[in-house]
Amino acid sequence: MKRLRNEKGFTLIEMLIVLLIISVLLIITIPNITKHQSTVQTKGCEAFVKMVQSQVQAYEIDHNKWPADVAELKTEGYLIQTTCPNGDTVSIDSDGKVKADAKE
Repeated sequence: MKRLRNEKGFTLIEMLIVLLIISVLLIITIPNITKHQSTVQTKGCEAFVKMVQSQVQAYEIDHNKWPADVAELKTEGYLIQTTCPNGDTVSIDSDGKVKADAKE
């Protein structure tokens, strides 16, 4: 049989080496992503609290009083959701200050 001199394509060894390199990169990357997930959730909750605080101020401008609770902001259309992205609940104290309460 004649052997072709200009065969084009990848050998099995080359394919396995590429798969090995991709696997190593995934093994390095995935733990870093999951490690930073809690930081992302915390920052998301902090941003949500600031947004709720601004909605409390908007409610106070419109109604000349503080909302009784976060549910009132939701029923009046100032908020769509009442919990942080990580599941923490948000509450409003008697002075109109918003804080996040850790989920139980």
